[in-house]
Amino acid sequence: MKHNRMMRGIYLQVTMAAVLLSGCAANSPQPLYQWTGYQPAVYDYLKGEKAPPEQIEALEKSLQVIRGKGHTPPPGFHAQLGMLFASVGNDTQAMQEFESEKQLFPESTTYMDFLMKKPKQP
Repeated sequence: MKHNRMMRGIYLQVTMAAVLLSGCAANSPQPLYQWTGYQPAVYDYLKGEKAPPEQIEALEKSLQVIRGKGHTPPPGFHAQLGMLFASVGNDTQAMQEFESEKQLFPESTTYMDFLMKKPKQP
């Protein structure tokens, strides 16, 4: 009988600990940004093994997934996409992506403005 009472006490403590821990996990903060596909895309860009159109397609799919979940892309996402669009000659889309980066991350304004300057024609 003493053994049963001791076992119930242990079970109660373990159950309470599990409830407490699950409560903490449920209240954990959500990440600020969704990184889906961004890091592999930058790696592909740096390695140069995938053509820019393939990289653009991968980032656009990632952006759809991120937005579909109601999340925000990470800093640099739109800038990377803009640089890819610029590399294939789609300046209009590149400028839109740079503007998106500025809107989401105002601290990037100086760099985005630098990227948005067109080279002067000789």
